[in-house]
Amino acid sequence: MDFSNMVDYLSDMDMSALPSRPALRIGILPLPGFAILSYAATAEMLRAANLQARAPLYDVVNIAVTLGEAAQSSGAAQVTCQAQVGEDLDLEYLFVIAGGDPVSFDDRRVLSWLSRMARKGTKMGGVSGGPVILAKAGLMEGRRMTVHWEHAEALAEMSPHLMIERSLYVIDRDRVTCAGGTAPMDLMHALIASHHGAQFARMVSDWFMHTEVRPSAGPQRAGLVERVGSRVPAILDAVEMMESHVADPVTLADLAGIAGVSPRQLNRLFRDKLGQSTMVYYRDLRLRTAQALLRNTPLSLTQVALATGFANSAHFSRAYAQSFGEPPSAYR
Repeated sequence: MDFSNMVDYLSDMDMSALPSRPALRIGILPLPGFAILSYAATAEMLRAANLQARAPLYDVVNIAVTLGEAAQSSGAAQVTCQAQVGEDLDLEYLFVIAGGDPVSFDDRRVLSWLSRMARKGTKMGGVSGGPVILAKAGLMEGRRMTVHWEHAEALAEMSPHLMIERSLYVIDRDRVTCAGGTAPMDLMHALIASHHGAQFARMVSDWFMHTEVRPSAGPQRAGLVERVGSRVPAILDAVEMMESHVADPVTLADLAGIAGVSPRQLNRLFRDKLGQSTMVYYRDLRLRTAQALLRNTPLSLTQVALATGFANSAHFSRAYAQSFGEPPSAYR
């Protein structure tokens, strides 16, 4: 696809308003038998972001299991790679894309390298069957996650302690998991918005005619409208960011920046439309997530606290009791 002849309206946005920062280096490890749709939905959003910004916002590095070998998809397509497993790469994110039968994957060299990359601080991502690979590498302990529905039951049987959600994607601190198919477009929209703002992310999604961007926890935008009870774009943008950052809460200034309004205006909108300040709504959202984890997982109170963005179990217990009228230990 030729992205060079962009539509005129793209020039209407002031690209100088984008944050001036070095390009984020994104690694993609497509394991043999990966689905080309999952790969394209991940990589092409980043490439289009560079083209629309007319600047290198993202530096995408394809990684081969073995140097010199192209990554073979489940069909006829291949991906040429610039690096290989085992290299000490400096990456912001590393996405593993897998298909076929990821539960049977047992290449210890790959799993050990993934663990090493995580230890050095790389944010680890999995797409389609990729989250299974991250789990087999021991990287999803105490983290919320999702996976393609085809692999969900096998993963739950393999690791019953994992916090598996039936969501399009889940961002939990330094772990990013995605169900695959077209869902990586929604995930990349959320990541691009967090890096460069909601307006720019919409431009990237619109370029692919992906106009109905879906929130992480639901199948479509309408689900978010129904859950929130408002159609105000600034509120919806802020809540999408909240749902993507349950374990690592962002600030009011960050939420306002994503929504394209001032913090004061965002607070006014939340109070007028939802009857709560922005950050009180955010805290309640995290506490509802914690309640679901208490109900559906065997995680300790400390693990639940960390998974929902509280500094420790004592802080979590106080906030939970204040909101629900009893401590989390009583609920369990």
